[in-house]
Amino acid sequence: MAEILTEIRKIPPVTRFLVASSLGITIPAILNLVAPWRLIFMSENVIKNFELWRLYTSFFLGSMNLNYIFELAMLYRNSNTLESTHYERRSSDYAWQLFLAGLALVAVNRPIQSYSHTRALLHTLTYLMCSLSVPGALTSIMGLITIPVAYFPYALLGMDLLTGGTSAAAQGVSGMLVGHAWWWLVWGPGIGSGGVEQGMYAGWGRAPTWLKSWFGEHNDYGRAGSRRGAVQAFAPRQRAEEAAAAGRVTGHSWGSGRRLGES
Repeated sequence: MAEILTEIRKIPPVTRFLVASSLGITIPAILNLVAPWRLIFMSENVIKNFELWRLYTSFFLGSMNLNYIFELAMLYRNSNTLESTHYERRSSDYAWQLFLAGLALVAVNRPIQSYSHTRALLHTLTYLMCSLSVPGALTSIMGLITIPVAYFPYALLGMDLLTGGTSAAAQGVSGMLVGHAWWWLVWGPGIGSGGVEQGMYAGWGRAPTWLKSWFGEHNDYGRAGSRRGAVQAFAPRQRAEEAAAAGRVTGHSWGSGRRLGES
């Protein structure tokens, strides 16, 4: 049991919260411990009856069949990749941007009267992860077909259209729109794999101080370097300052030298 808890703690905090929420909401619904209609999004109940929990549960109520295993695996893989790579040591920023994306998903799905935001959330995370992936990277669809990762969101949308019809595809499109806005406005085009947010609204993506404190993080933007893939890049001046603080000497040691005429 202790080993299981240790492995669970290795999962980044936001991803751990997302997976736990999905399991905690979907499993009771599958077992008929909670009526699914109490968990879906119904705007009239939220506004008039103040059933605010529906704003939360509608993002994590998965399919009531075997497709849920695929949804849960995708949720874990996509979120874990984002939080472990592009938001490494910045889980508070990831949580804050995910919260803003959730609000956008609720707004975008109002015209199509969607009762669940689960698929839309999956498409949002998938689109962002694929947009930030290394150019030319490949991925597989259920281990059968290998395609460029840039095309995976559209392949997933096609699968939703085939299995769930136009309503499922509409939710997928809404998620892709929010994912594209997240990537474009916060990260900025041309970032590629890793890097730091350089979009026109990158500042809005910075977590509030209270949220950073809650995650035990600090406001160290501009000091953490730019992460690209598995390489951590630092500016030369930053390396010199950190080396001086640690009492180390950077560059080549040329010795003390001698004056002309000295023996």
